[in-house]
Amino acid sequence: MTIYHFVGIKGSGMSALAQVLHDMNFQVQGSDVEKRFFTQQALEQSGIKILPFQKENIQPGMTIIAGNAFPDTHEEIQEAMKLGLPIVRYHRFLGDFMQNFTSIAVAGAHGKTSTTGLLAHVMKGAKPTAFLIGDGTGKGEENAEYFVFEACEYRRHFLSYFPDYAIMTNIDFDHPDYFANIDDVFSAFQEMALQVKKGIFACGDDEQLQKIQAKVPVLFYGFGEENDYQAKNVVKTTEGTTFDVFIRNNFYNTFSIPTFGDHNVLNSLAVIAVCHYEEINADVVKQNLLTFHGVKRRFSEKKMGSQILIDDYAHHPTEIKATLNAARQKYPEQQIVAVFQPHTFSRTQAFLGYFAESLSMADQVYLCEIFGSARENHGKLSIKDLQEKIAGAEILSEENTALLQKHENSIIIFMGAGDIQKFQEAYEKQIS
Repeated sequence: MTIYHFVGIKGSGMSALAQVLHDMNFQVQGSDVEKRFFTQQALEQSGIKILPFQKENIQPGMTIIAGNAFPDTHEEIQEAMKLGLPIVRYHRFLGDFMQNFTSIAVAGAHGKTSTTGLLAHVMKGAKPTAFLIGDGTGKGEENAEYFVFEACEYRRHFLSYFPDYAIMTNIDFDHPDYFANIDDVFSAFQEMALQVKKGIFACGDDEQLQKIQAKVPVLFYGFGEENDYQAKNVVKTTEGTTFDVFIRNNFYNTFSIPTFGDHNVLNSLAVIAVCHYEEINADVVKQNLLTFHGVKRRFSEKKMGSQILIDDYAHHPTEIKATLNAARQKYPEQQIVAVFQPHTFSRTQAFLGYFAESLSMADQVYLCEIFGSARENHGKLSIKDLQEKIAGAEILSEENTALLQKHENSIIIFMGAGDIQKFQEAYEKQIS
């Protein structure tokens, strides 16, 4: 029996894949740095062994799955080479593995994780479904028919995949440390589109996606009249959202979701389209849409005293706008306070004005020091450059989170892709 050893098992994709293989009765173990990561909990609950990095972990007979963050010079990879063991990079392994199922890739600049989570939740209500989500969640089924997974465009990683279907939620300029501009991002999605084997579900309201060419049918979904799958008669309340779906202008069914904001209607519409195409019963889809409670770090709420604290992964201006709009739909009467930690200097620099504009939708803004990556040269940029562009914005440190106490009966949204959680934790300690 092969043992799969993961080098860097705490990475979000790696930990999810480890869980999938474990659920399918493969022997799985892995190694990583000692520092605690949020992905560990699920691995520990599954009883998957996590070892500290050392070359002694590598034994004959293993297959090594290597995380992208670790170069070939890493001691464990070196040891595996010495022993002549198979070493497969994460994306390559996933690309081969998914050939065993009807695979559905979820790609897009924004909304990938939420849409993957929703699609997996709805499909597994109908058919055995394995899934891998970018928030570190993975689930295998021994007799899975479908494999639903998040496919990331960063460094063109998703070009390792040849899925049966793909959902494309949007194309937007992000990862300015890698992509040159929007045309460069588009070219990556265009190349991915040509690798899809059965069909693409693309958001037709996105002007970039309208230009996608493929060898398979491209079905469009969205609010606009010209879409194959159209959401109409949208009713928004503080409890959620209800809408009618028309397929090529014919009424199909009415669906309700317990979530907020236009982006969640679009994500649901993509899921409804795939399920319709795969002939999954509309009533099953309806029921499962209602019971989906979101993925980690996407509008995760907690009540503390008179305040509601929300943890959200929004780290791009488009995402910040979507999160603030959703908060306004759910809490129309309350003051909305944004606490934002920019992620990477390159992104902060590229979108400085756009960040200021989207954050200004909140009633009050607090900014945390930029979360940079070790690879970056940050020049002279600091959080003060963003603060200058937002009226009344204040700087928040872990030491002065008590500033937030003055916002009674408010919604406080902690946003970012770095370690923004530590500010929320410091504040929670402060008030309890």
